[in-house]
Amino acid sequence: MRRTRDRLGFTLIEILVVIIVLGVLAALVAPNVFSHVGKAKDVAARSQIELFGAALDAYRLDNDGYPSSTQGLEALRREPLSDPRPRNWRGPYLRKEIPLDPWGRPYDYRSPGVANPWSYDLVSYGRDGQEGGEGENADIRSWE
Repeated sequence: MRRTRDRLGFTLIEILVVIIVLGVLAALVAPNVFSHVGKAKDVAARSQIELFGAALDAYRLDNDGYPSSTQGLEALRREPLSDPRPRNWRGPYLRKEIPLDPWGRPYDYRSPGVANPWSYDLVSYGRDGQEGGEGENADIRSWE
């Protein structure tokens, strides 16, 4: 038996079923994806802090000390002109410009440090940019 009328589109029921299926999939997948984004930023910040640590140690070996807090991490790229002047600057100790943390803020560098008075403290304050916190808001510290 031949149909006299061709089917030209989707029925309302078919469209609703597709929308419901997509909604259920989004509800199941989205939280999993966003939790991985937070973990990836945490790992990126830890990796950058480790990279800075290696460059700071190389600076210390050449100059008998770490850059001061006022000289900051920029001393790894350009020879500091402020006191204490480096004795034997052989930089740049980093190939590229000093990056911001994964949340778009500068790392907090202090030398001598509060937690490490014999060396330095290097911290990213996490997603919220505030000291302390848990989960994605937790601080990422060079000494932990």
